[in-house]
Amino acid sequence: MTIEALGFAPSARVLIVNCDDLGLHPAVNAAVVDAVENGIAGSASLMVPPPGAADAMRLLRDRPWLAFGVHLTLIRDADDFDWGPVAAREQVPSLLDPATGELYADTPAGRDRLLARARIEDVERELRAQLDTVLRAGLAPTHLDWHCLADGGRADVFELGLALAAEHGLAARVWLDDGRAAARARGLPVIDHPFVDSFALDLDDKPATYERLLRDLPAGLSEWAVHPGLATPEWRTIEPSGWRVRATDHAFLTSARAGAVLADEGITVIDYRPLQLTRTIR
Repeated sequence: MTIEALGFAPSARVLIVNCDDLGLHPAVNAAVVDAVENGIAGSASLMVPPPGAADAMRLLRDRPWLAFGVHLTLIRDADDFDWGPVAAREQVPSLLDPATGELYADTPAGRDRLLARARIEDVERELRAQLDTVLRAGLAPTHLDWHCLADGGRADVFELGLALAAEHGLAARVWLDDGRAAARARGLPVIDHPFVDSFALDLDDKPATYERLLRDLPAGLSEWAVHPGLATPEWRTIEPSGWRVRATDHAFLTSARAGAVLADEGITVIDYRPLQLTRTIR
């Protein structure tokens, strides 16, 4: 069982609270840092292609203690987000939407087209460019995870992600049943229970939902992928619907109630460093 390999008792309730989408925009970056520094979040995941990545990397350089992973990004959040790849466009043509010259947008059709067209050599070139950007900035990530595509969205992409994690001595977020089974067969530490994605939660009375999820948390290792953001006028214009998810996440994560419930329930929040160490030992 993963938590025993991490040094916990079998009955322990252990939770990774990871803030996805660091690097998306300064309003998201500020909220992510606040949720880790002053809230219950334990770690974050950095996106490299969006325009807010430089600001995020500056914040991380100023906080070398803050655990973060690389949020491997092959898809952009919306049609009106103009994100290209980190690698030169001519080096990764199969990752680009022919209609825009940008990464595919996160729509059902966009994901299907990306996964149908993407050549694995282009995927590897782009992911290595993202990792190299982070490492050249003097930053030390703890893990790799995926933006919008759970476990990479395709078997060969999933395997590439595991290979890159192993090459760099990083943990890997593995969420889906098949991926978790494959990772466990290799002795890799993964979560024990289905993950929680805050974008899938109802906005109505979200604090009560989060409190219920904490009180019902089973023994073992669980993960929440949360998405804090500040409701600035600029960000509300850029993300006219999703900003509410981010603002309510930020409000709960930094609330006194969140910390009180964790303490009351005896839940331990960790980041990916224990999983990284376990992987390195293996």
